[in-house]
Amino acid sequence: MVALGVLSQDTVDKLIYEAPQAPKTISDTGIPTANLLRLLFKAIYVNSLETASEFAAAIKLPIPVINRLVQDAADRKFIEALGSADQTTFSENRYVMTESGRRFALESLQQNQYVGPAPVSLESYQERIMQQKITNERVEQSKIDNSFKNLVIADDFVRRLGPGINAGKSILLYGPPGNGKTTVAEKVAAIFANVIYIPYCFEVDGQIIKVFDPAIHVPVLPDEKDVPKSGLRREEFDGRWVPCDRPVVITGGELTLEMLDLSYNANAKYYEAPLHVKASNGTFIIDDFGRQLVSPTELLNRWIVPLESRIDFLKLHTGKSFQLPFDELVIFSTNLSPDDLMDPAFLRRIPYKLETIGPNKDQYYEIFKIVAGGRGLEMTERILEIIIDELQVKNSFDLACFQPKFIVDQVIAACKYMGVAPHFTEELITDALRNLYTSNAKGIGSTSAKSQKS
Repeated sequence: MVALGVLSQDTVDKLIYEAPQAPKTISDTGIPTANLLRLLFKAIYVNSLETASEFAAAIKLPIPVINRLVQDAADRKFIEALGSADQTTFSENRYVMTESGRRFALESLQQNQYVGPAPVSLESYQERIMQQKITNERVEQSKIDNSFKNLVIADDFVRRLGPGINAGKSILLYGPPGNGKTTVAEKVAAIFANVIYIPYCFEVDGQIIKVFDPAIHVPVLPDEKDVPKSGLRREEFDGRWVPCDRPVVITGGELTLEMLDLSYNANAKYYEAPLHVKASNGTFIIDDFGRQLVSPTELLNRWIVPLESRIDFLKLHTGKSFQLPFDELVIFSTNLSPDDLMDPAFLRRIPYKLETIGPNKDQYYEIFKIVAGGRGLEMTERILEIIIDELQVKNSFDLACFQPKFIVDQVIAACKYMGVAPHFTEELITDALRNLYTSNAKGIGSTSAKSQKS
């Protein structure tokens, strides 16, 4: 859009970086007054809060909105003012719940046990996802080259990867194990630099859905990365949103279909957003694709619509459905043949397909020199010939990128055991390679009846 002159770079920067502005009124929050009152009284009851500033810190709403809620609560006889928190100096009032207020708090906790920052509306969340789309961020060729400069990887591979990163849709990484698919995926995910805003939670039809996950989302302090650029003062930010790096979610064999749907806690009576929603505006990596508990076909069927239309549909336990923009770079990584995993129709929906192949002899030597040198070992062509002879000539194994680190780790451990300085010998290398593979010795894994009796 910038290149075409449709948007200026300053406009794009503002769209990406501008923090959500704090609501000035209850109406500005997008949440019904009754729902905010319930949340406020749960927080007061559970955390024994007394002052408006404590209320504001608990549910992340500004003081003017809190004061309006307190006034509404007082009108309903739910709360009473006890006077100043500090009688000797000017200070804010202390408040205490009435008996009616305590009943209201307990009824609210029975409705759901969520206590924390106030939700944003579904509409606000939808708009924010679209405003900070991953494709708004252009990742330049020089930045991609710099990110991969410490990897021994073909220039052609990186050249083909660049458009896939900027397209922000989906990429399939496939090829034999141990050749860097996961490393490439993680490098891609880490290459994005923009800061986005993620809500603690959002509300749909009165139901709370938690999004912010400290195990996934990495908050960015306002003074880092020139955030924000909008010139807003801290008190003018909407505290219901957290400035974060673009998220990265990595899942492997543990992925199930249930993890891609809303998770309802029947006891607490609120929802946790699915993994791909937590990855919105970021990167979702499905590692070891094809080895999940759910079949590849079922998983792909779940995502045919989101990958095609960039919209995902989710359903509450009440039966109500709603939609969210599906904005994230999805990376499938697999050791299996793509043709065995998915039909041609689905392959078409993954626009970028890159094969990671094993290194040639020169690349293998380069990897070995980097790994060995980093551990204080000297790598020579003579040692390389010993390794290649043992692997390829004697045992018909292909060279793989993971092998140098495996062998170096084995040699270091053996030298530590012997109490000598790390060094390569033919014997140590042979021992290391014997741990790289297993022999087909007769009787391995079997136990005779005779041996069981002895």
